[in-house]
Amino acid sequence: MIARVTLDLALGRDFDYAVPPELAGRVSVGARVKVPLGSRQVLGCITALLDSPPARPLKPLIKVLGTRSLLTPPLLALARWMAEYYVCPLEVVLKTMLPEAVRREQAGWRARLFVQPHPASGPLPRLTRRQLELWQLIEERGGLPLQELLRLTGATAETVRRLEDKGLITLAPRIAERDPYGAEDFLPTEPLPLNTAQSRALEAIVAALTPATPPPAAAAAADPLRGEGRTFLLHGVTGSGKTEVYLQALEACLARGRGAIVLVPEIALTPQTIERFKARYSHGPRRTLVAVLHSHLSAGERHDEWHKIRDGRARIVIGARSAVFAPVEPLGLVIVDEEHEQTYKQEEAPRYQARDVAVWRGHQEGAVVVLGSATPSLESYHHARRGKYTLLELPERADGRTLPMVRVVDLRQEVREAGGVPVFSRRLREALAARLERREQTILFLNRRGYASALQCPRCGYVAGCPRCSVALTYHRPEQQVRCHFCGHTETAPARCPAAGCGHPDIRYAGLGTQRVEETLRRLFPRARIERMDSDRLVRKEDYRRILGEFRAGQIDVLVGTQMIAKGLHFPNVTLVGIIYADLSLHLPDFRAAERTFQLLTQVAGRAGRGDVAGEVVVQAFTPFHPAIQCAKRHDYAAFYEQEIEFRRQLNYPPLTRVALLTLRGRNEDKVRLTAEHLGRQLDTLTTGLPELIRCGPAPAPLTRIETFYRYQLMLRTRHMARLSPRLGALLDPFLLPEGVTLTVDVDPANLL
Repeated sequence: MIARVTLDLALGRDFDYAVPPELAGRVSVGARVKVPLGSRQVLGCITALLDSPPARPLKPLIKVLGTRSLLTPPLLALARWMAEYYVCPLEVVLKTMLPEAVRREQAGWRARLFVQPHPASGPLPRLTRRQLELWQLIEERGGLPLQELLRLTGATAETVRRLEDKGLITLAPRIAERDPYGAEDFLPTEPLPLNTAQSRALEAIVAALTPATPPPAAAAAADPLRGEGRTFLLHGVTGSGKTEVYLQALEACLARGRGAIVLVPEIALTPQTIERFKARYSHGPRRTLVAVLHSHLSAGERHDEWHKIRDGRARIVIGARSAVFAPVEPLGLVIVDEEHEQTYKQEEAPRYQARDVAVWRGHQEGAVVVLGSATPSLESYHHARRGKYTLLELPERADGRTLPMVRVVDLRQEVREAGGVPVFSRRLREALAARLERREQTILFLNRRGYASALQCPRCGYVAGCPRCSVALTYHRPEQQVRCHFCGHTETAPARCPAAGCGHPDIRYAGLGTQRVEETLRRLFPRARIERMDSDRLVRKEDYRRILGEFRAGQIDVLVGTQMIAKGLHFPNVTLVGIIYADLSLHLPDFRAAERTFQLLTQVAGRAGRGDVAGEVVVQAFTPFHPAIQCAKRHDYAAFYEQEIEFRRQLNYPPLTRVALLTLRGRNEDKVRLTAEHLGRQLDTLTTGLPELIRCGPAPAPLTRIETFYRYQLMLRTRHMARLSPRLGALLDPFLLPEGVTLTVDVDPANLL
């Protein structure tokens, strides 16, 4: 037998090894192995087993790691598809699928001393009062880790040893699994009654959960992202009860003996999601082990959670983007919450879109996929309109409450009246004062951190720019620094204009960020309890949960923040949402700018009016009549879609086509430009067999220089990415890049900057 092994090293090819007789019973596709490579020993994964005789003598496998394969056959098939579709080496995909803590040669289990009581036979020996208390606790708990016993009782290890000497307990090392949420108690919840729209959506999902055989490989290859009627787009307005539909669909999935994956777009939303799901499934007859996978876990926690899933003990997995690779068998349901979010797109190789990977995996494994959002991506909604996905609508809030009233303020008029750009319009100031007087809560949103977006000299026009990037430095007032939010470059803020021959002492702050909003708010309302949430404020990983806990408890009146407070949060006492600059992202050089603006405004507005008091949203904008703002004001997704899809159709942009973005970068701009021009000529050969292929560029990227690297881009648009990707990979594989120039390929990019 021959084992074909994909090594953890980025060598771009597989290697064949002989399977020695003593390992023949342990090798399987997906198993981790140690193999010789030259004078070294390296780790890899068996991706195929061959029976044909080797053409030459092969080196033998050294070792099989663990007792079972780590990659299931469906996951290996998924890895091969991702490698081809996203034009990425297979070994890079496999390393992404398996957490680093799981790939190690040595098992990452943690052994701890465990106190185990002996069954009582006859009267107890003579014990001191302290020893008796310890014994009773140990017997009541049926055993527990020694460290936990010492923490609970304040006893010493010597006292516990005395119980062992008397034959009442045994102290022995035992594998102790790490549970990132083991110290928390979740109050049980029961299923809520559903309204008519929720019931219809749940019935459709449950009907599709009937066990189905995976489609043949040929059908999957024909359209790798086709839903085949088992992919649902759950389009529900904010507060429409999508989470309750998820929870009850999960119950139906578990009842059929199948597992599920729940994806959330950001780690910040994971604790709230975990609380809801564990509260439903950690108690009573529905008791099911819920595993968590995200990057804020320690390596040991990630190792233990992953193995709970692989062993079949955890049947529900909750996590961010990479949780889509969780080894759930058999897989029955994948839920992608807030499916429109840009964070589902990986920015490093493999540059996969987790939403599309979920659809492909569900199609391959006969699982149901539910994509949920109040503001679906145009791609998903377009698929639903064409019948690829099944559209389920939740047009009303679950509790019968109305959507908040949205008022748009024209900042141009405010500038004329105030003689400058105000942070708060008159309407927003009055609304804030009214909420503070009634002890109701407010959320203020501005998707820009720092104090001012630029420092500018009014005399000579100098703007403090990053020496490494093509961007202005952002002023952070508390630290008196200017920073680059791309490369991290930091300088002390100048007191005078540093331009040669100027030295003007009155440098002005252009634009504003969340720090300035907070400062202005404290000046206007000195008695208000104010907190800010952005990446500058959240230093420790527990800061997010602490601040939201204080806000939920009513200890904060006004919460100022960036997009991390824009979605997924439910606070019934929030009756006002203020959006400081609604059109901040509207004019970026990206065809999705209007879509992202509409989504963000709708999501932020949805935080208001979730309790008994009607909500109000004040939107401040310099372009108040833009369709994205007006449609968000009316909560009218359908109208926005119709207008935006026509714009995309005229310009042949997604979802009418798919995009591959090729970016060349290097420190020598001329070398990068010439390489891009040469690559462009090579790409013209791809039009054979793909006559509809559109090539744009090469051209400098919108952000031409990042971290001292110059960047040039080429964009390819096609209706058949599944046909373009393998040809693109074959063309680029032998393409020689000059020294100092690198090339990245991003299929279905989320960001064109």
